[in-house]
Amino acid sequence: MRQKGAVDVHRNPTGKSPVSRRRVLGAAAAGTALTALGRAPSAQARPAPADRHDDLIRKPVPGSGELLSAIGLGTFMTFDTAPGARRAHLREVLRLYHENGGRVVDTSPLYGAAEDNVGHFASSLRIKEDLFVTNKVWTTGDYLWDDSLAARSLRKSVSRLSDDGRIELIQCHNLVNVDCHVPLFHAWKKEGRIRYLGVTHHDLSYYDALAHWVEVGDLDFVQVRYTMATRLAEERILPAAADRGVAVLVCMPLEKGRLHQIVHGLPVPGFAQRIGITSWAEYFLKWTISHPAVTCALPATTNPAHLLENVAAMRGTLPDPDLRERMYAHVKNLPGFDRIERMPWYPGKRFDGLVSRAQAEMRRRSPWWPS
Repeated sequence: MRQKGAVDVHRNPTGKSPVSRRRVLGAAAAGTALTALGRAPSAQARPAPADRHDDLIRKPVPGSGELLSAIGLGTFMTFDTAPGARRAHLREVLRLYHENGGRVVDTSPLYGAAEDNVGHFASSLRIKEDLFVTNKVWTTGDYLWDDSLAARSLRKSVSRLSDDGRIELIQCHNLVNVDCHVPLFHAWKKEGRIRYLGVTHHDLSYYDALAHWVEVGDLDFVQVRYTMATRLAEERILPAAADRGVAVLVCMPLEKGRLHQIVHGLPVPGFAQRIGITSWAEYFLKWTISHPAVTCALPATTNPAHLLENVAAMRGTLPDPDLRERMYAHVKNLPGFDRIERMPWYPGKRFDGLVSRAQAEMRRRSPWWPS
């Protein structure tokens, strides 16, 4: 889903430009401080959509300067549906996201019907060309270094999501077969099949491995979980990304509903309201995207009303470092905050897509299940 005139990301034979941490953090800080931003000067820069949304908070992809909306749209579980299930509310979520200036949509073949639904809705809404799709490969091969299954995955993703024959960003999903996939993705980028490449993981026990690939993989993007309740990325991953000019996507920025669970029924504190924060979604999301190394957070929802709360974080004032710490201090002692990592995902919600049904069947068949 590449717009015409997209930024050329082939900056040198290695695919990376020489950027310092100071330059990256300075560019990111400029992106968060201003709400009326144009694109980086470039004859080949991707043109802004007609509905320009000059008040939108955008942040740059280090090295290319391409500006992305600071709030994206995740699709794990939320956009997965069973055959014949109602989908109109999901189409409305995507429509509202785009209507409010959002352009970054994250999906994966792993997510059941999500990838197909995103492609179908984007086509029916005629917005494919506007979207910056961040996708993934989750596969090995028939043997070591066999890339046929990864290539088949890419072809399917292109057929569902792209009008120009390539994908904006391909990521090695949860580091699966990462030693083979990072070189492969560099080959795909050189061949013009993708524009950017990256790696992902959400599990804290894999953060050292994820940081390693940020440090050695010559990546364009890394996707990681980073919230008030999960700050481990601050120790190594975010500094490494800043040092090496790697854009940061944040998955699970609302901890899959668990952050809302601990503040349920509580008012947003007055000190946050004074900078225009009116909902807990905005509170948590603005905290995350105000980190200078973070490029875009990817909350997911099935609810159009919740989508509007999420995209509100793309506008207005972002907290400065002192306010960020005050926001954290306000919630860190709330009951349950220290147990978020042990709480079930999506408290009080149920999904009935392909993934949920397959998981339920495996639980029925298997004598063992992780606690």
